Amino acid sequence: MEEKNLNEEEELKADDMTARQESDEMADAEGGETAEEQEELSEEKDPLELAKELATEWMTKYKYLAAEFDNYRKRTIKERAELILNGGEKVITTLLPVLDDMERALKNGENTDDPAVLREGMELIYHKLVKVLESQGVQKIETEDADFDTDIHEAVAMVPGMGDDKKGKVIDCLATGYKLNDKVIRHAKVAVGQ
Repeated sequence: MEEKNLNEEEELKADDMTARQESDEMADAEGGETAEEQEELSEEKDPLELAKELATEWMTKYKYLAAEFDNYRKRTIKERAELILNGGEKVITTLLPVLDDMERALKNGENTDDPAVLREGMELIYHKLVKVLESQGVQKIETEDADFDTDIHEAVAMVPGMGDDKKGKVIDCLATGYKLNDKVIRHAKVAVGQ
């Protein structure tokens, strides 16, 4: 068993020597230095010089990285400013047709004295506005027969003497509340039974 291991080690050493000789021959043919000569040259360099070269290399890498990070920071600041300035562009664009309808209704309102026609026009514009807001993620907070919930309601009045079945329930909604993508953007102002 030990002879087998020794034979394998001798074969590995022989293969290693052959590989070194081949690489030395190739380096000589190319006019370069052998691996052993390169090792000797690196050993001959002063450790201080090696440290200086390494420090210079790291300093250069650091400067490039710092410049790259600075450019990234400036770019994100610019993008954020543009987003803040133009962030409402999508919503405004969807609201413009409703504004156009209002302008037409005002012009046509001057030509008619029939209040039913004006009311019908206003209802159409209202429904169009509700659809536009719903398409942007705005939802109306329902308050009819709802339990009072401080997360979505704001109590502006307490109504006594409504009975036990109306205690803690929303009696009346004074101002409709809205959610934007399930986040309350305006609490519903309600009167609550006591």
